[in-house]
Amino acid sequence: MNMMEQTQSFQGLYYVLMGKISPLDGIGPREIGLDRLMSRALDSVVREVILATNFTNEGEATAHYITAMLAAKGVGVTRIARGVPVGGELEYVDSGTLAQALRERKAYGG
Repeated sequence: MNMMEQTQSFQGLYYVLMGKISPLDGIGPREIGLDRLMSRALDSVVREVILATNFTNEGEATAHYITAMLAAKGVGVTRIARGVPVGGELEYVDSGTLAQALRERKAYGG
C-alpha cells in the first residue's frame, strides 16, 4: 500500500489482503480475508475494485478468484497494468514483460 500511496494517483479507499491464495501451502480465500473484502465491496458504495496483486502464479490465482467472486455480484473489477518500467531500457526487460506490455498497449496521443 505504501507504493500505491507514493504514486499520489489514487484517492480512494484501500483494502489490504492478508496474503495470497496458495492451495499448496494450505492458504485459501478464508485465510486471507476475502470474506471481509466481499462484505466491504458489496456495501453499495463501492463501484470498482482495483486489484494490485503480484504477477506471480499465486497473485494471478488470487486476482482470478476475486474477479470471479465480485463479477458474479455485479461489482466492477479492474487490475493494475504491467509492463516496461518508466525509465527502463528495453534491452534489459525480460521477454515475458515485454510481451505483456505489447498485449496491453494503448493508443498514444503524443
